[in-house]
Amino acid sequence: MSVNPTSAEIAEKATEKPACETVEPQGAGGDAPLVAAPALRRSEEVLLAVDNVSLGFGGVKALTDVSFDIRKGEIRAIIGPNGAGKTSMLNCINGFYHPTEGRITFRGETRRKMRPYEAAAGGIARTFQNVALFKGMSTLDNIMAGRSLKMKANLFWQILRFGPAMREEVAHRRVVEDIIDFLQIQAIRKTPVGKLPYGLQKRVELGRALAMEPDLLLLDEPMAGMNLEEKEDMSRFILDVNNHFGTTIALIEHDMGVVMDLSDRVVVLEYGRKIADGTPDEVKRDQKVIDAYLGVPH
Repeated sequence: MSVNPTSAEIAEKATEKPACETVEPQGAGGDAPLVAAPALRRSEEVLLAVDNVSLGFGGVKALTDVSFDIRKGEIRAIIGPNGAGKTSMLNCINGFYHPTEGRITFRGETRRKMRPYEAAAGGIARTFQNVALFKGMSTLDNIMAGRSLKMKANLFWQILRFGPAMREEVAHRRVVEDIIDFLQIQAIRKTPVGKLPYGLQKRVELGRALAMEPDLLLLDEPMAGMNLEEKEDMSRFILDVNNHFGTTIALIEHDMGVVMDLSDRVVVLEYGRKIADGTPDEVKRDQKVIDAYLGVPH
């Protein structure tokens, strides 16, 4: 037996159906596999709570006394004009920024100084407004990078790619192959992502986030720069992620058709302040939202 198996050998093992016990990488909570039961939409259980959060940079206030919650299993939209503080809010949720006031509670635990790697390990995944992929790496390797926090084998075995590390890598590759099938990107699995069109790069970035098996998925303008067909595809995948994997989703999006069709609830920001919060129908009829953002005549 070769001490250092090739990538082809690992890929072959990843696609094999185990004869006896299945090695199933676990979810962020440690007890649920990636292929989960359909989500129970519109749960009353609060997964994440934002309480009176303010964020300042010197004399500039990016967020002022913002409060809202995200319930387990829902799709929660955050909308508002450019400069409203939407991305700053996501940055506070995943630990890239630390609020100057207020608190953020995730799964019942308040973390005032959470770091991005702690957020990722705790079950919060993120995509970005500008695609943040390893352009020289293949689609498969980019998605595999999302499994890094799940790898538990000793570094010695990882270097040798033997023993426990080999078994673990096969299990992780099996999860990645399932994600590739789910996102229908089998044809580009070995293509460097820098050569892919923008819409497919966005799909690969979604796949990398899914590989982390998050409880909460943060999507920062997932439809930005896409044509109509690409938006329809991405909308379908977002709904499928929510329904099939049971993943709670918070998204920032400027396309109001997408927001109104996908989201269960919408929070609206303007100049760093919350001006509305409710169902899509409630928000689109709110006069403050119309005046500040939607631009519909009175």
